[in-house]
Formats: sequence, structure tokens, C-alpha cells
Amino acid sequence: MQTSFEHFAAASMMGQPDTPPRANGSLCFHQPWERQAFGLAVALARDGHFEWEDFRQALIAEITAWESSHSRDDPGWDYYECWLNALERVTRIHFGSGKAAPLVQTLPTA
Repeated sequence: MQTSFEHFAAASMMGQPDTPPRANGSLCFHQPWERQAFGLAVALARDGHFEWEDFRQALIAEITAWESSHSRDDPGWDYYECWLNALERVTRIHFGSGKAAPLVQTLPTA
């Protein structure tokens, strides 16, 4: 069950270049760290540590950068790797590299 801010966050991305993967209408996470990264970004934005739109723009930039350096059928595509890179970027900007960035770096990515 999503909180109202989670619903707002996911809905703000619908039909946009940063739309998260979905299966049967629900957000789709293949690894536990993906759900944790999603939750961390939403929680930090919800609690006012950064604007959700700032995170979305960082995510769009990460996706654009990945797409410009890879072919469309590259099997290395991973939406949540872009998500995590965007979260690292935004937390570095808003917290500096010594505070929140270690939180992001502890997420056990595959």
C-alpha cells in the first residue's frame, strides 16, 4: 500500500521519460535494493530534504546519459541503476558528500 506521497511521486512520473517499471499496474522491483532505493528517495523528498522535481530531473538526466552512450537493445539497461545514480547526485548536492551519500552507497546493489 502506497502512502499519499508515494502515490504522488509515482503518479508524477506516469507517461514521462522517468516512468518506473510496472507490472499489472504496480511498481515492479526485481531486487530488494531497488525497493529500498525507491523508498529512500521518496522518504527524503517527502521529509523535505530535497524537492521531488529535483530528483526527477536528476533521474531524467541519468536516463538520457545512459541512452546516449548505449544502444536501445543493450541488455545492461537497468532503470534502478539510473535511479540510484540520480539519488546519489541529489543527495550530494543537498547534503554534501559526507552525510547522506553513505546511506545511498550502503544499498546492496546486485
